[in-house]
Amino acid sequence: MAILPILTFPDPRLREVSEPVTEFGPELAKLAKDMIETMYDANGIGLAAPQVGVLKRFLVIDTRPKD
Repeated sequence: MAILPILTFPDPRLREVSEPVTEFGPELAKLAKDMIETMYDANGIGLAAPQVGVLKRFLVIDTRPKD
């Protein structure tokens, strides 16, 4: 897994239209794992694919209470 760079405003890539996800394969599974690791590293509860430069309608989220 890898920590991905997170894009922040006003990066113009965040205004691009993302493509829908039509199938979940190994490539998207790896992206999900990398995004989860990135989200936890940034102390977040959610992360959208465009925030890491991937223009897909995809996100990871963890709203469990922190112990």
